[in-house]
Amino acid sequence: MARLPFSNDIRTLRFLAGEMTQAELGERVGVTRQTIAAIEQGKYSPSLEVAFRIARTFDKPLEQVFGWDEESG
Repeated sequence: MARLPFSNDIRTLRFLAGEMTQAELGERVGVTRQTIAAIEQGKYSPSLEVAFRIARTFDKPLEQVFGWDEESG
């Protein structure tokens, strides 16, 4: 499966937030641990709502959590 043309810093942000687990983040934003894992790995593109929920969980602007590769997209 090809990687999507976006990147994210979720893993780093989880670590900086007291080593939050994927399951804990998923519970906070209303998705499964598997969904968080797929988003982190670039295998799944979150809905805009989920992306904003993730960013708000870490008190960061969306652009500090997610990036878009113009050339790949």
